[in-house]
Amino acid sequence: MTLIKRVGKVLAVIVVFLAVSDFASHQYVNHVEKQRLVVTLAKHPKKVLFFYRDDCPDCQAIFHQIYWHNVISHNIVFINMNQPKNRQYIQKYQLTSVPTLIHGKQRYTGTNQQRIKQIVGD
Repeated sequence: MTLIKRVGKVLAVIVVFLAVSDFASHQYVNHVEKQRLVVTLAKHPKKVLFFYRDDCPDCQAIFHQIYWHNVISHNIVFINMNQPKNRQYIQKYQLTSVPTLIHGKQRYTGTNQQRIKQIVGD
């Protein structure tokens, strides 16, 4: 077998591995997004609060970016507003729509990548 064929096979295996890994990680993040855990914010002082709904297209559009940022920084609390017990935060944080990010006095509602980076501290 020539060197070119061996290199080609190795590259093919690497490409397949990367594709499968990407698919699996994408599926996992989608699973996390759909969770409707009850969140107690008193346990998370000074963290970025990310209010979203798992059936909201705008929330879905930015969820992966925020999730992967949190994998590295561990500074974001995910609050799915489709969990009825999390709706207590609507009045407390004067939420009018999702996705909304709150960090201290900073607040942003929307999907602008640059604004999100400013809030989450990229």
